[in-house]
Formats: sequence, structure tokens, C-alpha cells
Amino acid sequence: MRIERITLRQIRMPLVHFFETSFGRTTERDIILVEAAGEGAAGWGEVTAGENPFYNEEWTASAWLILRDYAIPRILGRKLGSAEETAPLTEHIRGHRMARGGLEAAIWDLEARLENQPLWQTIGGGARREIPCGVSIGIQDSVEQLLEKIDRELQAGYQRIKMKIKPGWDVEVIRQVRTRFPAIKLMADANSAYTLADTDRLKQLDEFYLMMIEQPLAHDDIIDHAVLQAKLDTPICLDECIRSARHAEQAIRLRACGIINIKLGRVGGFSEAKRVHDVAAAAGVPVWCGGMLESGVGRAHNIALATLPNFVLPGDVSASGRYWARDIIVPPVETTPLGTIRVSPEPGFGYALDREYIRSITVREESAG
Repeated sequence: MRIERITLRQIRMPLVHFFETSFGRTTERDIILVEAAGEGAAGWGEVTAGENPFYNEEWTASAWLILRDYAIPRILGRKLGSAEETAPLTEHIRGHRMARGGLEAAIWDLEARLENQPLWQTIGGGARREIPCGVSIGIQDSVEQLLEKIDRELQAGYQRIKMKIKPGWDVEVIRQVRTRFPAIKLMADANSAYTLADTDRLKQLDEFYLMMIEQPLAHDDIIDHAVLQAKLDTPICLDECIRSARHAEQAIRLRACGIINIKLGRVGGFSEAKRVHDVAAAAGVPVWCGGMLESGVGRAHNIALATLPNFVLPGDVSASGRYWARDIIVPPVETTPLGTIRVSPEPGFGYALDREYIRSITVREESAG
């Protein structure tokens, strides 16, 4: 397939409810969509970078420049045997995996459409036709508000609750959650809010039989997580610091974690995500699919990713309506009463684009080719 034209669109979408982590509160999303066209078809990808460089070093504005000035010129006009050939063409760009991953995802979607097959089939997935879903609940204004949100999500059928924590919003808050909901699958996500000096405090979380504590220490650390894991009964799940299969190998060898979260953008796209998946599977380490407040395009890509066999834990891939009053895909992603999402058999990422709505929320657009 020859990549004949690539279009970038930045859209702005208000969240139905703010989402707060240890590094700030988000009320609306600025998202870059990538459209890669060739051979009479077009594939779509999403750049999952946030509006600010807080989760990692990328943000919306930086991703636009990396794509426009560095990544796209290395892809445009090339004839590719498959989407697998995309990542090596941009891998000498240091970092910026979310920008590169959004472009690569678009080309995987293009290949799937040209082959007239679902994206999950193109990437080698299909181990399940319904994926189990959990939800990620940000830091709330009060514990009562948190308890109400958890109850609402459980009523909707979600199989696992992830709650964000930070110093001052951790042990006692989780205690109240466990008192109210003693039997639910519960995990805590710290987004690197702690250090080894907080080991005794984190050790207190063992009493709440959590599924995992996600990325408690520095975003770029593996070694200290190994030290901490040796002192905890609760499994550590690594997120921010696993950016490649090599990082996964190192973390597993050091026994720094018992679980790995795979985010498509964080690792740079499907090719590397599959390698991380395979490394973890070979070591008997389960994985799950993390979320980055994606629009429907990124959400659909996550659904395809989560059909790979080692995604055995409920991920953060939930219904569109939890985040958006109106999504950019038709129909929106919905969950079943059992807390699952049915995998679409349609070609590409499996949903139609709401092009009229996309046009109405586009704040800038550039094409090359």
C-alpha cells in the first residue's frame, strides 16, 4: 500500500465530568486525529498525548510538530508491504512515542480496510469477542462523591474499579471504599505520586486486598519499584515506565512488578504493544489495556488491542458515554450489562466516523501529500 496523503486534525471535546489524577484536573481534551489515505481507502489513528506534558514528556502541541515535521515526511509517498514496516521508519526519532503511535495506528487501520477485515484480525488478535471492562475514577471533591460514582459504575456492570490516589487521598479513602464495597475488584493508581520514603504508607494498602497498585513511584523508574515490590504483598502494576518490550523484559527480570498495563500510545503503536504483550505472556505476567481519555477512534483501537490473548484483566476501555456527551464514532462504544464490550466484526476499527461532528469540533487541520 502506498501512503498518498496524511491529514492531521486537532479536535476539542468537553468531558461530561472532570477527571483528576495526582498531577491535575482535566475538563476538556485536545486530541489529534491522524488520517492516512492510499489505494482508495483511509485509516484513522489517535494521538493519546494530553494537553500538558505531565503524564509523560508529550503534549498535544508537541505531537503536532513531531508528526508534521519529522514523522509524516518519513512515511508519506512510501509503498509499504504492511503496517509492520511503519515503526522502523520513525524509530530514530527519540521518544515521542504517542505521536508516532497515532500515525502507526492509522496505517494499521488503513491496512485492515484495504484487506476488508477487522483491525483486531489484522494485528493478530481475536482471542475473545467480548472484552472485560473496568473503569478509572479520578480523585473526587469528597469521599462521598467517590462512593457514589463507584456505586453508579458497579450498577452499570463494570467488572473492576480503579481509583486514583495521591498522598492525603489514599489509605483512609480506600478504607472507606472497602468498608462500603468489601468484595469488588479494586485497584489503586498513583501516577508516580510516591517515593521509597513512603514505603510504610504504601505497605498499609496490603490490608485492603487490592488487585494491584499502579505505578506508585517515579515515571521513569524500574529499580526502586523492584525494591518496593519486595516489601509489598500487593502486586505492583507498571505503566509509565514501560515504553518498550525491552523495558518490560528488564522489569520482569528485576521482579519490579507482577502486572503490566499496556497503553497503545505510550509504547508507540501496535507493533511495540504486541512485543510487550508477548514478553509478558512468555513470563506469565498478565497485562491489561490502559486508557488515556480517548475519543471513539482511540477507544476502538484499544478494543482491538485487548483481543490479544494475554489481556486477561479488565482494562480501562469503557463506554463512550462515561466521557463524552457525543462521541466522534457511530454508534458510540457501549458496554453490555455484564460489563463487557462486544468486538465489532466490521472492517478497520469497526465503527463509522461522525464526520459532521468532527468538522464542528476541529480547531486546526493540515494535510500533506
